Amino acid sequence: MSAYRIILVGTDGSDSSFRAVDRAAQLAAATGATLLLASAYSPMPERERASASDRLGDLAYKVQGSTPADDALRAARERAVAAGATDIEQEAVEGDAVDVLSKLAKERPVDLMVIGNRGLNSLAGRILGSVPANLSHRAPCDVLIVHTTPRGR
Repeated sequence: MSAYRIILVGTDGSDSSFRAVDRAAQLAAATGATLLLASAYSPMPERERASASDRLGDLAYKVQGSTPADDALRAARERAVAAGATDIEQEAVEGDAVDVLSKLAKERPVDLMVIGNRGLNSLAGRILGSVPANLSHRAPCDVLIVHTTPRGR
């Protein structure tokens, strides 16, 4: 088995996703792999954008477009560096998390995708499918599902 060269991990800025980032960064540090941090985002509808601009004024940019994803990626990068990763790339991509991560894994020679288990045990996750479950079926590479939530939840 060859060593992992590119490890992809998605983050939405949540504590759960940051635990997956921590694990992916530890693996990247241990194997010398490139760590690819990714965050999917949805465009804000025009009505919400106008409302945010009215309420937030000059600070509206903080909730529009890719800014929340960029913020999540900056925080994830800090955690990855703290965990020992040295070769880190970032991608904020518009779209659904499953689509974005599977597309990145196909476009880049990703060897391992690291995702959190959040959603696997929920009723909605069992009925509608969860990000981890869907990615485990669609990924063109190895998938590591990290326990990022307390067991039994």
